[in-house]
Amino acid sequence: MSNTTAGPAKRDAPGRHSGKVAGARVDWVDYAKGFCIVFVVMMHSTLGVEQAVGHEGFMHTVVAFAKPFRMPDFFLISGLFLAQVIDRDWRTYLDRKVMHFVYFYLLWTALQFAFKAPLFVQEHGVAGTAWLYLESFWEPFGTLWFIYLLPIFFVVTKLARRFAVPPALVWLLAAALESVPIATGSTVIDEFAARFVFFYTGYLFATRVFALAATAQARPKTALAGLAVWGLMEGLLVFNGLSELPLISLGLGLVGAMAVVTVSALMARSDLFRPLRYCGRNSIVIYLAFFLPMALSRILLIKTGWIADTGTVSLVVTLTGVVGSLALFWAVRHTFLRFLFERPQRFWIAPKTASKTVAEPALSLQPAE
Repeated sequence: MSNTTAGPAKRDAPGRHSGKVAGARVDWVDYAKGFCIVFVVMMHSTLGVEQAVGHEGFMHTVVAFAKPFRMPDFFLISGLFLAQVIDRDWRTYLDRKVMHFVYFYLLWTALQFAFKAPLFVQEHGVAGTAWLYLESFWEPFGTLWFIYLLPIFFVVTKLARRFAVPPALVWLLAAALESVPIATGSTVIDEFAARFVFFYTGYLFATRVFALAATAQARPKTALAGLAVWGLMEGLLVFNGLSELPLISLGLGLVGAMAVVTVSALMARSDLFRPLRYCGRNSIVIYLAFFLPMALSRILLIKTGWIADTGTVSLVVTLTGVVGSLALFWAVRHTFLRFLFERPQRFWIAPKTASKTVAEPALSLQPAE
């Protein structure tokens, strides 16, 4: 793929670049999503525990190390398969790339808000609580900002293609937005500026990303050496307070995302890390539901004092958030409550197709087909 094309050609099936494909899915992509979703849960769990107890634990170091690449990689992976569907008619495109996430955002915002409403009423009163809920329609609520922002990225990318904006120009503008400190107070504006470049990179350079994964699988020793150099560089910049400087943060996000791709490609060479792949296959399940087991386990462990070490508490809360969300999915997937993780037919604005695609619609953050 040339640097100026708008993603991989349809004839270039992503699976051809990945080596091993699991059940019509690209396995290393599932590992990458699993890797990222676990780090997302880890971040929320660790910072929540540390805020509650008033001091840091050993998990804080892991969270800090992952910060430069944690969300950039998630967004980059989200753009990888977009070239395959971006030329669909607007109705189908909006259904798969907008309504899919709107449904889950509205549903889980209501559920999260209901869970937290008693505390909000205590702090803000009934009127203030009602306003907070109304505000969630334009100011993403809690942990759900990622799926609020994704539809915006999808629409902006399709519009740029529709109006023939040169992809190189779009990428440069996106890189400039990430490099200029923007802090308006609006999550949508600020996170769009900080993250769109990574999403568009996944879309624009998908073929190169798949080629990197294939190379890592073919040359594991070279890949491991490269990861060692990256890890040293990442640690030096993060723990010397340089990682958030303009351009450095962009570089660390892009290089870190490639490091996650490399790690995931190496993991996909064996079945040793199958639980992580399963997390990736069900990343939206974890993303939507982890807040509840995370919060409950944090409260329980801190109040009982069963575990004294803050880092260990953070680790247990992380594992509980991941496993607890999957347990909820397992419990409801064959019941009337499956609408929690599967968009019902009545909320589709374009008919489902009979053909199988590279991912499952209800259970994968990306591609959401």
